[in-house]
Amino acid sequence: MIHRSAILLLSAFLMLASAQELPKANDNVGPSIGLKVGGTAPAFALRDQFDRTQSNETLKGPNGTILLFFRSADW
Repeated sequence: MIHRSAILLLSAFLMLASAQELPKANDNVGPSIGLKVGGTAPAFALRDQFDRTQSNETLKGPNGTILLFFRSADW
């Protein structure tokens, strides 16, 4: 009898917890950040890890350029 009461109480608690209203999704989309796919990057010139100046012209290959920014967890 005690086990049945405990199971019934636990079941009721779980049903109440799952019946809570979920937060509403935010349909407002913020402004887009960055370039669009296929867009032209602004001109830049920066030094690389070997102290050489790199620009969008020095990085350009025969098929264009892909820039990937990666934030390491070690920084």
